[in-house]
Amino acid sequence: MTLPDTAATPAGADRTFQVDLRGLVDLLSHHLYSSPRVYLRELLQNAVDALTARHGLEPDAPADAFGIRLYADGAVVRVEDDGVGLTEADVHTFLATIGRSSKRAERIAEQRGDFIGQFGIGLLSCFLVADEIQVLSRSARTPDAPAVEWRGRGDGSYTVRTLPASARPRPGTTVTLTPRADTGEWTRPARVHALARHFGSLLRHPVSFDDGTGGPGASVNPEPAPWARTHPTPGARSRALAAYGEEVFGFTPLDTIELDLPAVGLKGIACVLPEAVPTGRRHGHRVHVKGMLLSEQAEEILPEWAFFVRCVVDAESLRPTASRESLYEDDTLAAVREALAERLRAWIARAAASDPDLLARFLQAHHLAVKSLAVHDDEILRMLLPWLPFETTDGHATLDEFARTHRTVLVTSSVEEFRQVAAIASAAGLGVVNGGYTYDRELVHRLPEIRPEVSVADLDPATLTAHLDPVDRETELAAMAYLALARDALAVFDCDVALRTFQPASAPALLVDSREARHERTRSQLAREQEGGLWGDILGALRQEAPRAQLILNQLNPLVRAAVAIDEPELARTSAEALYGQAAMLSRRPLRPSESSLINRSFLDLLAHALRKDS
Repeated sequence: MTLPDTAATPAGADRTFQVDLRGLVDLLSHHLYSSPRVYLRELLQNAVDALTARHGLEPDAPADAFGIRLYADGAVVRVEDDGVGLTEADVHTFLATIGRSSKRAERIAEQRGDFIGQFGIGLLSCFLVADEIQVLSRSARTPDAPAVEWRGRGDGSYTVRTLPASARPRPGTTVTLTPRADTGEWTRPARVHALARHFGSLLRHPVSFDDGTGGPGASVNPEPAPWARTHPTPGARSRALAAYGEEVFGFTPLDTIELDLPAVGLKGIACVLPEAVPTGRRHGHRVHVKGMLLSEQAEEILPEWAFFVRCVVDAESLRPTASRESLYEDDTLAAVREALAERLRAWIARAAASDPDLLARFLQAHHLAVKSLAVHDDEILRMLLPWLPFETTDGHATLDEFARTHRTVLVTSSVEEFRQVAAIASAAGLGVVNGGYTYDRELVHRLPEIRPEVSVADLDPATLTAHLDPVDRETELAAMAYLALARDALAVFDCDVALRTFQPASAPALLVDSREARHERTRSQLAREQEGGLWGDILGALRQEAPRAQLILNQLNPLVRAAVAIDEPELARTSAEALYGQAAMLSRRPLRPSESSLINRSFLDLLAHALRKDS
């Protein structure tokens, strides 16, 4: 492309944008396309669109009458098609103008939905691997038109010339690239064949490959898509789809789900992963548009909660972005996403109704995904909530199993609170579910919608302590002095001390301390530290009466019975601190620095006391 003589342009006259083709190609390679390998996809795509237009001219021609032939011998890469071809006028119009596509011409505008490409920049991708592109074409629309040759170069210049009919006896187009020396990674014969298989294995037109060694050409797409084949039995079909999923994704699917949306011409399969997926991780899906691979990482085709499957789909009506490596977010894609989500829900419903073994294996691997779905989907909630596993005081159990023995289900708000109370609550006969994991607390609270005879309530310290038995009056009076010293020693932690009896007797103490109580005490402490300032006034206005933690000593435990009988004040304080530290560690919550220091100090003090006593 030659720059005009701007000095001769009259002042105020309209000017035409000039394009630095090398700069544009550099922009494409760094910002639009993910890799130079897309050049072959663009060439295949243009060839397929040309064949589509040819079939539009000759609708009665057999489906395999026209095809695509690839050739790569290390010196050149050639793509030849039997498509609609170009006249000389077409070449000047469509190959010499950046951004214009023959698929946007008025004469085929009404057919553009039949074409893969929607942008006129595909041929430029060839400059990612070559400095010169030769296009030899003969039009099927104008049979008596001569063949025409277009040569484009990376510096922006091009030539066009007509050739005798013998140069291209049949209608169609041949694109030939002479690769640069530094692009052998993408243009050597084996790589070209692999790329053709990668991008074009599901194309509906026959595609062959020749490596120039004189042997028979290899078929790039010898079989139709697996869901388009016929099988003798449903079982054979299921096994074939599973085998295809394993070939594509590298794992044996737990099950395969056929996907069929006739409204948008979408067909494919969803492969259920056999193992759990890390929380929040989403797998990409393989999306083909009219047989051409668009993306291997199309996350947007399914909703976020569907991370337990990986899909391969081929669609007619999905719209690619400019790079043709992802999908354009529009109403059609949103409708497809919702329709595919409904197919996954239907599969879960079928498994729940007719295949309990499959359902059990699925839930074992993907209960988190199902929980995330059940939070927002009442139908899945009704079907599967009773069967979802939860951590409970009876071990890991389904809510259905748990509700049979506990008509009142208590649920904690955090994992640490559950761990504080699990052993004591279990011994007291309380049914407690760990609600600290994602979705669990919200789902447990919805259990009465499925099991009306069951009630659900949040567990708070008062509920637990109410189930602990008081000690007799004489025992409590005898322990009053010790309890007073213990309260004084633990006042720094805003902790009260009480004496009760509870099972198991092996547990010397229980620390009851909710997350909300700790937050309130932290805020109160900060307000005291900031007293007198603006920030202190704000915190003071928010301050409530700080709830206290409670260390409950177990009178049934021999160690506690010995401790409350200690008559040495310092040793009594040290033993109370040691019991607090042990209970804090058993709660498995993060220890504050002051608590870690207390545990170390009380241990050393008790050790020193024991050594003095022995000596």
